[in-house]
Amino acid sequence: MELDKIRNLSDEELKVEDNKAQEQLFRLRFQMKMGQTEGVKKLRELKKDVARIRTISRERVLAIRGAAPLAESSAPAKTKSRARKSKKEAL
Repeated sequence: MELDKIRNLSDEELKVEDNKAQEQLFRLRFQMKMGQTEGVKKLRELKKDVARIRTISRERVLAIRGAAPLAESSAPAKTKSRARKSKKEAL
């Protein structure tokens, strides 16, 4: 499934697609263990689709796309670097 198609799905549709992909993945793995198929390419694509779906779902939960970075998260890093510089200068 293409990334654009996945991004246009609603949250419920993402869950349905994730469940369908997981079910297909299970069945394909089972068939491979039984020696019925050699669908390595299909297995690889399904794993990537599941990862794409879960990534987009997680982005929506965290509101990553289009969200502004937090100013608080960068402030402690600056104070630590200043403390390190002052220790180096003292030596």
